[in-house]
Amino acid sequence: MQAAFGMSRSAGSIPLLLLVVSLALLCCSVTLAKQQYYEFVIQEAAVTRLCNSREIMTVNGQFPGPALEVMEGDCLAVKVTNKGAYNVTVHWHGVRQMRTGWSDGPEFVTQCPIRPGESYTYRFTVAGQEGTLWWHAHSSWLRATVHGALIIRPRAKVPYPFNNGKPPAREIPIILGEWWDMNPIDVVRMATRTGAAPNISDAITVNGQPGDLYKCSSKDTTTFPVKSGETNLLRFINAALNTELFVSLAGHTMTVVGADASYTKPYATSVLMIAPGQTTDV
Repeated sequence: MQAAFGMSRSAGSIPLLLLVVSLALLCCSVTLAKQQYYEFVIQEAAVTRLCNSREIMTVNGQFPGPALEVMEGDCLAVKVTNKGAYNVTVHWHGVRQMRTGWSDGPEFVTQCPIRPGESYTYRFTVAGQEGTLWWHAHSSWLRATVHGALIIRPRAKVPYPFNNGKPPAREIPIILGEWWDMNPIDVVRMATRTGAAPNISDAITVNGQPGDLYKCSSKDTTTFPVKSGETNLLRFINAALNTELFVSLAGHTMTVVGADASYTKPYATSVLMIAPGQTTDV
């Protein structure tokens, strides 16, 4: 009886094992996609902005966090380890989660939060999308500092469908964000407690830096080296929490070629309006 029972358990575990393996490989099962593996460590780091030094939540000690650069069709596995003081999840903003909804990231919607000291691995494929997206924390207002770019390029040897197929001289991700001198968690808690609107941010940032319009910031202004006559691809991301932002380049006209990881019919403009969470490629 014991031998028979033991054999029964072993045989019954095979379908379960196959199911687990199938689920783990689901995101890469459709194509022979390249697998990209990343590790995020969410932790506090000391930064100074606007003459004010404080601890903020970061990914791998970076603010903004690391840019993930992949090709269309790639399968991503991102292990997130929470070494911070708050529960957290990571949302892949705009990614079409095809049969991988558990990797979308909204807290208490597709997963339980990652508690301090714990880890979670997100697995998904970026299929049918090319351009600029972004990722960010999806727990309270941690996304004010926990965010970064997700750049999806065409597959190998596939040209961009603009600029006559010629690659740009440079591709520059530009993350527009908001900075509070207070801890953003305290800002939203105060609003919840009083019923008033959250305090407006103390600065608008470009790749984490306030720029020379703000106090103590002129030496840290974000700059992008370019050459006269060359064509560059600027990937704008509005990572602000609640603010629509208008963008222009002094003395230049921009040609919009994509938005939210989809190509557009190219058109010229002198001003962009980008809503929170949106991306625009010019």
